[in-house]
Amino acid sequence: MPFVRIDALRADAERLDALGRAVHDALIETVQIPPEDRFQVLTSHDGTNSTLRYGNYFGIQRDDSIVYVAITLRAGRSAAQKQALYRRIAELAEEYAGTEPRNVFVTLTENASLDWSLGNGAAQYAAPDGPSGTAR
Repeated sequence: MPFVRIDALRADAERLDALGRAVHDALIETVQIPPEDRFQVLTSHDGTNSTLRYGNYFGIQRDDSIVYVAITLRAGRSAAQKQALYRRIAELAEEYAGTEPRNVFVTLTENASLDWSLGNGAAQYAAPDGPSGTAR
């Protein structure tokens, strides 16, 4: 159950959708989330009333095509899965949205099953076998 937030500068609806698909497809491929498990907030910043800031940290030359991808998910993925996820998001963001990999900034935040309510005021993952017998 990942929750994804994508922020991009001056992105139109088509680019936002492409970025959302890139992240979702990468999550399916690398950490095996169910295809219907899609919860995303996609935001375009106009550069005036809201904007994104970036630097050249680690010598990576970013520009106004920067995309911030914040993913919150339950703990339990291996280092290899996380690295594969970062790589695949960057590949698909370039393929689907034309965003260069140098401009794809990803952060993961992990939490516990009890930290989720999927609706109806319930903690569905608090049950021993999850909402439908799934472990993730």
